[in-house]
Amino acid sequence: MTGMIEIISGTNRAGSNSRKVATAVESIYRDQGVSAQVLDIADLPMEIFHPDVYAKKPASLETWTNRILQSAGIAVVVPEYNGGFPGALKYFIDMLPFPQSFQNRPVCFIGIGAGEWGGLRPVEQLQQVFGYRNAFICPYRVFIKGVHHVFDETGQLKQDDLKDRLAEQARLFVDFIRRTEA
Repeated sequence: MTGMIEIISGTNRAGSNSRKVATAVESIYRDQGVSAQVLDIADLPMEIFHPDVYAKKPASLETWTNRILQSAGIAVVVPEYNGGFPGALKYFIDMLPFPQSFQNRPVCFIGIGAGEWGGLRPVEQLQQVFGYRNAFICPYRVFIKGVHHVFDETGQLKQDDLKDRLAEQARLFVDFIRRTEA
């Protein structure tokens, strides 16, 4: 597999559960010997939110864009906000070059939510967005319900079955990436 897996923490909320899950997923990939890093949209430069960026992207966005363009694949950790995915994530997607950012790029999804459905709605919505952008969508998705209860006091995942599902997704996603590269 060439390149790194970028794990997008799909909200700009400070101290988010998305970031905690993304960090746990990063550790899982590394335990499997796979290069991965978290791309936290909470760290996006503020100047990209100016209306003029649609016409001319600021230089500060280049690092973010290059990380996506050079990635082997993208794992998106997306929380459910009001029955959908966060607007900050959509805005980040909109700022990336079309079509090359996601064209033929493997993508997998991890949905998180406080409720019973574990982020099912935002994952399904994002599958439409990434499908429109011609990404290769990995069919193995993970949904984390009751996200406020899956971490211990140190911020580590405390549910073995959840760790196992995330590890299985990571293994299958790496295989999916290798197959798409072939």
